[in-house]
Amino acid sequence: MAPRRTVDPAELRAALDRVEPWVSGRSDDRPARADLAAAVRLSARTLERIAPGSSVEVRVPPFVAVQCVEGPRHTRGTPPNVVETDALTWLRLAVGRLTFDEAVAVGSIDASGSRAGEIAHWLPLLRL
Repeated sequence: MAPRRTVDPAELRAALDRVEPWVSGRSDDRPARADLAAAVRLSARTLERIAPGSSVEVRVPPFVAVQCVEGPRHTRGTPPNVVETDALTWLRLAVGRLTFDEAVAVGSIDASGSRAGEIAHWLPLLRL
């Protein structure tokens, strides 16, 4: 599956800036759904671009699922390598406020398959 479109780095930064108070914990107010969706989708699609491939599926329901990381291609059914998490955890990973190993240790990520942890190599995507 080809990536949907190129992500404009300025658009990604602007989207992440809009949700930063919530991601950093400076505000308990959840961002507007449109702002949250944009930040999650653009950051996941950035990962899809910088780590091309189809061996790991990253899911952040209900916003996005992308396939990334070179390796055996998955085409049907449940992929063997899946990383699934909530929007807040994903965004904290994307901006470097949380590491992949920390998120796994506290149960914020459901990672299955021998290659799921390989996405840690590309995180964070951007530091705020």
